[in-house]
Amino acid sequence: MNLILLSIIILLLFNSFLIYLLRIKNRFSKNENDVVKISVYQTCPPEASGRRAGFSIIVAAKNEAENILQLISSIEKLDYPPGLFEVIIVDDNSSDSTFRVCQEAVSKYKFLKVFGIQESGKGGKRDALSYGISKASKPFIMITDSDCLPEKNWIKCYAVQFHKGYELLFGVAPFIQEDFFVNKVSCFENLRSSILSFSFASAGLPFTAAARNLGFSKSSFEKIGGYSKTSETPSGDDDLLIREAVKNNLKIGSVMGEGSFVFSKTKKTLTEYLSQRSRHTQTSFYYLLRHQVILTIWHSINLFFLFSPFLSFIHINFLVLIPIKLLTDFIFVKLNQKKFGYNFGWYEIIYLQVIYELFLIIHLFNAKFRKVKWKE
Repeated sequence: MNLILLSIIILLLFNSFLIYLLRIKNRFSKNENDVVKISVYQTCPPEASGRRAGFSIIVAAKNEAENILQLISSIEKLDYPPGLFEVIIVDDNSSDSTFRVCQEAVSKYKFLKVFGIQESGKGGKRDALSYGISKASKPFIMITDSDCLPEKNWIKCYAVQFHKGYELLFGVAPFIQEDFFVNKVSCFENLRSSILSFSFASAGLPFTAAARNLGFSKSSFEKIGGYSKTSETPSGDDDLLIREAVKNNLKIGSVMGEGSFVFSKTKKTLTEYLSQRSRHTQTSFYYLLRHQVILTIWHSINLFFLFSPFLSFIHINFLVLIPIKLLTDFIFVKLNQKKFGYNFGWYEIIYLQVIYELFLIIHLFNAKFRKVKWKE
């Protein structure tokens, strides 16, 4: 019985801690000399002072002819003054008609500029983004992907936060929920990862962000050397940029305001999903040591509870740990899912939680021992 009570206490403490962090609205910092200051901003009032900021939205596009016009149309509907934002699309040596489609759209959308990465003689997402940023005429940069759909208050929410002095911001980037297995797994993984990342960010420990919903001042980007120190792996342009921002004492914040989400679709097949998640897991090998330690502890505790029935030969009470875990996870997800744009049924939360934990092991194995392919 002592084992059961201790298990309940441990899980409730961890989950309650994360829930508490997600409710923080004001700046959290230990002292004025902290390396990182974090804010989770819950609303986006139309403050005139924030709305005057100018933004350059940078998109690196590779073989996205089918998606890019939908993104441009979505950006056109943003609730932000015309003339205060521009969209710069950099074609990353696409083999389809992406570049032509974007060039044809320039005449229709006055805010749109299109370049080809071949103009710089380089290639790859980091080079495409860097090239686009070098062409930006506005002081603040927003990053998103070609297949994304930002909500109408996207820029407005960032403008309010940047007006407060933040140098790098990241927002919520949920997947669009559909009715097939890979989508459900991807959405649930995104939800759990988002809860974890925003919670730890609130405690002054940002370690990850989705490049689909990321912003920073151009001067800060130049201050940390851009993407020049994030080349350890082909992926991770977002996470490793966060790492460099932390190392350089940038003022980092997060945006959770109404209408600030950036939605996108999940991969269609299990193979594509596993490849995508393996790339992200591989990037985590290059996180700062303290972030690696925290994540290792967190996931190890969860996996211990998941596999605890295998220890029942030691004591029968180990059989009770997994239902305790599933119950606390259910409560945890149920209380937080709408904040991140999701709506899972009770039965989905239960079985997807188990799948999520098991896939963590698969992702780690693939990232460590298999060759991870990047988008060609």
